[in-house]
Amino acid sequence: MSDFVHNTVILGSGCSGLTAAIYAGRANLKPLVLEGHEPGGQLSLTTMVENFPGFPDGIQGPELIEHMKKQALRFGAQIEVKHAVSADLRQRPFVIGVGKETIKTRTLIIASGASARWLGLKSEQELIGYGVSSCATCDGFFFGGKEVAVVGGGDSAMEEAMFLTRFASKVSIIHRSDQFRASKIMLERARNNEKIKFITDTVVEDIYDPRKKEVTALKLRNLKTDKVSELRTNAMFLGIGHIPNAKLFEGQLDMDKDGYLITRDYVHTRVPGVYASGDVQDRRYRQAVTAAGTGCMAAIEVEKFLEAEGH
Repeated sequence: MSDFVHNTVILGSGCSGLTAAIYAGRANLKPLVLEGHEPGGQLSLTTMVENFPGFPDGIQGPELIEHMKKQALRFGAQIEVKHAVSADLRQRPFVIGVGKETIKTRTLIIASGASARWLGLKSEQELIGYGVSSCATCDGFFFGGKEVAVVGGGDSAMEEAMFLTRFASKVSIIHRSDQFRASKIMLERARNNEKIKFITDTVVEDIYDPRKKEVTALKLRNLKTDKVSELRTNAMFLGIGHIPNAKLFEGQLDMDKDGYLITRDYVHTRVPGVYASGDVQDRRYRQAVTAAGTGCMAAIEVEKFLEAEGH
């Protein structure tokens, strides 16, 4: 283990982590960013981003991340293609395990994000950003007047479906059961919306058409009858939740029942000097701009914390 101690280490290189790196870099803290297992976060899986301020014509997700990365590097951030596999927050400096290497740091910003749950289909992965999406708020606008589908049976699926009715001409909710995890009030709202149609006891087996780089239809199978059918649609939205990338901190930091980190005063965890920002602690908004905002907050808190300690 090296004796060198970093002022701050940032886990994650999405909107939140890179914003934190820009602010920490400008404060001359020389932050170390570990890119993580999904470099660039969910924006790297997004094609056109139209709701990030400052880009009136929109910007490609990977391009936005590249701009942020260059900005962070300009202010002295160090970015490494590494993934944290362990963390010891019991004493300071904190120790982060990266493969066989260990890194010491006075403070830690956890901006490791949350990964969308996917169905695991090959065609699904090929069509992410081309009609397959895990964020209706981000991409619903592109499907004005078109027919779309939402997969899921919980509150998030109902929320996605109701949001999409603002744009789409028809929304089909596809759920593998005829029982729903959604709260009664959310389910009732969806059932009362004339644009929403329910397809129950059904799973998606394939998505057409990766060759055309667009969603044209879904191959469905009814789990009770085994009957295979085709649903014509222009988009498929996943409403089956996200998995926060916080498993590393089980037993060390407070989490809710789904594994999201619980923060106080916006970005503080229960361990002094450890902060969490972005989707790893935000199960509600999950937007690039809100992730960037909490990344900024975390970096400012780090600066104040280190200043109080005389660093």
